[in-house]
Amino acid sequence: MDSISHLLQLAGLQATLDKRCLLSAATEMKVPAYGETDATFHLLLDGECTLELPSGSYPLRAGEAVILPGSSPHFVRTQGVEPVRGVVDIPGPAFGTIRSQYDGEPVIDLFCGYYTPGSAAGAMLFRSLPDPLIVSVAADEEAIRALCTMMRGEAGNPGPGAAAILTSLCEALLAMILRRSGLTATPLWTAVEDPRIADAIDAVLREPGADWSVERLAQVASMSRATFVRHFGKHTGTTVNGLVTRIRMMVAADLLGREGGEEHTVATVAAKVGYQSESAFSRAFQQATGSTPGRFRRLP
Repeated sequence: MDSISHLLQLAGLQATLDKRCLLSAATEMKVPAYGETDATFHLLLDGECTLELPSGSYPLRAGEAVILPGSSPHFVRTQGVEPVRGVVDIPGPAFGTIRSQYDGEPVIDLFCGYYTPGSAAGAMLFRSLPDPLIVSVAADEEAIRALCTMMRGEAGNPGPGAAAILTSLCEALLAMILRRSGLTATPLWTAVEDPRIADAIDAVLREPGADWSVERLAQVASMSRATFVRHFGKHTGTTVNGLVTRIRMMVAADLLGREGGEEHTVATVAAKVGYQSESAFSRAFQQATGSTPGRFRRLP
């Protein structure tokens, strides 16, 4: 299994397409925060708009997608002369459609929704992403064209199963986002462009319990230690040991969340993710999740 598919399997995500926004010029739409662990997403199919976040203003163009791991409240604005219009939310069978007040010809076609992690591993995955994460998915021309065509078709004429189909399409969108280089300054570690660094990350995902020293991973990448550390930081935005620990904790959360009796005790899980000391594993896990492994394992 490839690394992104593996990560998404660990995350156990549920995608929800919440709104389709067909906004006219000079419109301002406020987007509230979702749940504490949810991540908001937007996919702009047509037109241009501006995303106004607490951290700044970000222009969006057709073919660009956004994930907000922190799901902060924000505004979507379209260009045009004042006075600025508000929006009207029109309920639908699968999701709502938002249009500008006083109608008018739409200048953007924007799909909005959110991802809900089904596990602590999913929450950790989102925390590891840049916020905001903006990528252009337009480069995947055939794939994104097919995705957009299906989303528009289901949105325009929702029939039986539309919600399930749109959920699956939104999950596919996330996979496309995670394999694209971000347009923000912070590197996206799931989309490392250097194949040597990607090989090292894949190796940790395949065998999280192995003894992954920096030297050993440098050998996997066919680099000297110093060159590997420099390139790793540049392409992932984190340290080698930091990313190894993150992957191990994601796998550990997945194992502890399963039913399995003695197979998934704290001690056995610690060993499976490369910790000889149960106490060292417990400290790392609590730092990553806010819960001890024992308490986490007993959660419903």
